[in-house]
Amino acid sequence: MRQLEELNLVDNFLVNSLTSHQVYGEPAARCILECILGRKLGKIRVIPQRIVQGEDTDKHGIRMDVYLDEEDGELFDLEPDNNDGKKDVAALPKRARFYHAMLDAGSLRAGEKYSVLRNVIVIFVTTYDPFSLDRMVYTIKNGCIEVPELPYEDGARTIFLYTKGTKGNPPEDLRELLHYMEYSSKENAKTENLQRLHEMVTAVKRDGKVGLAYMKSFEIEERIREEGLAEGIEKGVIQGKITDILDLLNDLGEISPALKERITSQRDGETLRSWLKLAAKAESVAEFTKQI
Repeated sequence: MRQLEELNLVDNFLVNSLTSHQVYGEPAARCILECILGRKLGKIRVIPQRIVQGEDTDKHGIRMDVYLDEEDGELFDLEPDNNDGKKDVAALPKRARFYHAMLDAGSLRAGEKYSVLRNVIVIFVTTYDPFSLDRMVYTIKNGCIEVPELPYEDGARTIFLYTKGTKGNPPEDLRELLHYMEYSSKENAKTENLQRLHEMVTAVKRDGKVGLAYMKSFEIEERIREEGLAEGIEKGVIQGKITDILDLLNDLGEISPALKERITSQRDGETLRSWLKLAAKAESVAEFTKQI
């Protein structure tokens, strides 16, 4: 487990704790977003880790790391992402598409016209290159394939920011911000804005409530891992017993579909252990079936 002091702003816990902080949340979020967008923001409201549920219990929902609402302006979702697994990177465009869909569905009230749908910008800050072109900024908008110059504005935009990108001539302030987000140390807070941001990051890391929340989050994750490991071991043991029982019975004769279904659907370890003993002693499948 890394210490709280070692976390960077590309770590979900720290960016969420910073932007949700009662004192530093709004100015920190404003500092980050204004640098990324290259413009001043109006009044903003920060809604950290907003959860948007699926329309039904079996539908996929999303948990946004930092959700920002600019009054009379745009909606923003900021997603730092360290997960560079090949399948996750390949699915990133569809993930962005799904986030836009969920945000749109949740922002238009029943009976409202489509014309009032808010503009939404989803921003991913990645420590890996999502498109392997060594660019720091990839801005994605919908357009017309046949007529690329055709004006088409649906209010949806996705920005992928690669912290180590070198191509595309991004603004120097953005370069410094992304480098600081990946390595959030005093030495990397080289501009006046970043120095103020670093002061806020340092204060949040020293906040006792944040430290307690970090310990609790680690304990929860550790418990989930342990439960998952225990469940995996238990499943392996159960499957092993089922396989052994079927192997023994196959040596005794033909196993009916009903008996096979009964054995393979059994999940109680003690029951399977007793059946394994019976299968080892039985002289026929019929005898085993009668005994269980």
